[in-house]
Amino acid sequence: MADIVLTTLNAKYIHASFGLRYLYANLGALQERSTLLEFQISHRALEIVERLLAEEPRVIGIGVYIWNAALSQEVVTLLKRIRPDIWIVLGGPEVSYEVEEQAIVREADYVITGEGDLKFREVCEAILSETPSSQKVIAGGLPNIKELTLPYSLYGEDDVAHRVIYVEASRGCPFTCEFCLSSLANSVRQFPLDRLLQELDRLLARGVNQFKFVDRTFNLNARVGEQILEFFYERYHPDLFLHFEMIPDRLPNGVRDWIAKFPEGALQFEIGVQTFNEEVAALIRRRQNYEKLEENFRFLRQETGVHIHADLIAGLPGESLESFGEGFDRLVRLDPQEIQVGILKRLRGTPIVRHDHDWKMVYNPDPPYEILQNKLLDFGTMQRLRRFSRFWDLFGNSGNFVETTPLLWEDGQSPFQSFMHWSDWLYGRLGRTHSISLGTLAENIFHYLTEELGRSPETIAQTVWRDYQRGGRSDKPQFLRPYIEDASPTIARQAPSGSPRRQARHLAKH
Repeated sequence: MADIVLTTLNAKYIHASFGLRYLYANLGALQERSTLLEFQISHRALEIVERLLAEEPRVIGIGVYIWNAALSQEVVTLLKRIRPDIWIVLGGPEVSYEVEEQAIVREADYVITGEGDLKFREVCEAILSETPSSQKVIAGGLPNIKELTLPYSLYGEDDVAHRVIYVEASRGCPFTCEFCLSSLANSVRQFPLDRLLQELDRLLARGVNQFKFVDRTFNLNARVGEQILEFFYERYHPDLFLHFEMIPDRLPNGVRDWIAKFPEGALQFEIGVQTFNEEVAALIRRRQNYEKLEENFRFLRQETGVHIHADLIAGLPGESLESFGEGFDRLVRLDPQEIQVGILKRLRGTPIVRHDHDWKMVYNPDPPYEILQNKLLDFGTMQRLRRFSRFWDLFGNSGNFVETTPLLWEDGQSPFQSFMHWSDWLYGRLGRTHSISLGTLAENIFHYLTEELGRSPETIAQTVWRDYQRGGRSDKPQFLRPYIEDASPTIARQAPSGSPRRQARHLAKH
């Protein structure tokens, strides 16, 4: 039994809630009267409600995000129907803006907007002392992060063994990109580095091998970046894997030197390019030096073992299909291991809405609020781009078709146009973008390359066969057997680090 239950609905089990752990860590004396319960969006609302009510709580705090907004609404509605006496306190980015428009807010008792690390405790203290505030929407403000209790000890043994361990060295972002919530707090606050490194050392001692830094701008402060990289390099072991989000055009020599020391596969950088169209970048107030960006990509690919996950956004105001395709081709030439083709989302509170009239931006009203059409991209084109994004993830990003995917375009051909043609063909053949087996994907790309593009079946079969084994499979697909019957399985070299499976497939060599 607990007076206070903290809960949220994660996208997957592997994602441990960082925000809930911060709230719990900073409850002070109320911590002993509290518990933390995590669910996944695959759970049914009635089952979630039953488990929550089994604690007989007086207060339930719920973290609401874009991926769980609909299910959270259902959970809150049920809770209020069954136990209207329980106080419901909402928090999270999805309910921090445009609160007056949201049904979930109307049903809840309180909403804490912004960072609620300390404010949630204040609200709970008032409720439990029977002096609740008459103000429903409460600003969390920007707490002094030097005063926060860090939550890293709250990662349990199951978390350490099976889940992503999130950490942060800073909060905030100095940039003003209009599609991003971080643009609303145009400042960066750094956690005391000594305290953070002590906590990271304890996590390492407990067996944590994979760390995901959630900082929006990890390399903004070069000195801090260098110290963190040095810390991990001095403690490096073959199972260590580190994920950072990087500013694409800022990579000073000191940071470069430490990056280059790490072996292949130990580091992953998520690098937001978003657009190569300088006029579009200016329109959405995104500042980046493209010449420096390309120089940094070349350094990372040619002189380091970093796994690059680069982001582009389709549907930005002012970006035509041709412009997006040119940007995609430019990024392909820079050779990141993964290109995430994201579809523009209208996140609550972001200033991207100022373009709605001029660029005729039309968004889905339901989460995740993706663009449906705009002045330059009609609905049919956006649907093609949505399928392109999904199929690129299955072929270009997954690591299952590292050698085969580039065969879709020849020297001088546009990777974007070539892959779009393949995407259209594959969707026309299958009629779906999900629940497609690896064997089906392999068979279709074999037929497309040999029958539609006229490539040699013998040559293509050998390439597809090598890729097919990349994830550890040795069974010979029926469609390849006429060409590889005498071929022995080629066992892929294991990645030289503890990289996750997706990244390891990019590293595996035959």
